[in-house]
Amino acid sequence: MAKEVTGIKIIATNKKASFNYFLSDFMECGIVLKGTEIKSLRVHSCSIGDAYIIIRNQEAEIINMHINPYEQGNIFNQDPLRTRKLLLHKKQIRWFEEQVKKGGFTIVPTKIYFKKGKCKVEIALGKGKKNYDKRETIKKRDVERKLRKGDEY
Repeated sequence: MAKEVTGIKIIATNKKASFNYFLSDFMECGIVLKGTEIKSLRVHSCSIGDAYIIIRNQEAEIINMHINPYEQGNIFNQDPLRTRKLLLHKKQIRWFEEQVKKGGFTIVPTKIYFKKGKCKVEIALGKGKKNYDKRETIKKRDVERKLRKGDEY
C-alpha cells in the first residue's frame, strides 16, 4: 500500500476528489495530531474519502478525516472523526478563503503522506464537476484500461 517516492511515504489518497472535482492549486501543509494518532497513521489506518477543509476563525481545519484508534493505545486515543487543524501561513489561508468566497470552489485533501518523518496533507482547490463531466471521466478511464490490456478500441 505504501509507495516510497523520493523520501515520501504515501499513507492515503483521495480518489473521490479527482472524480468529483476539477482540481487545481495543490499545496502541502502540516496537520496537528494528538495522542496516538501519529502511530495509527504509521500503520496506514486513515481515510480521507469524505474529508473536506473549511476556514474558521482565520484557521484551516480538516473535517471528516477518519483516523482509526491505535490498537495498543490506551486513554490517549482520540475521537476518530475529530476536527484537526492544518498548518498553513496566514497568506495562504486568506488566499484559499478568497477563492472559496469568489465562487464554486471548495478545498479538498488529496493525499496524506510522511515526508522526512513529518505527516503532511496535500490539499487542492476543487471546482465541482457536473454529471456529464463525470461520464467523460469514466469514458476516458475505460479507454485507458482497454489500451493497457492490449485490446483495440
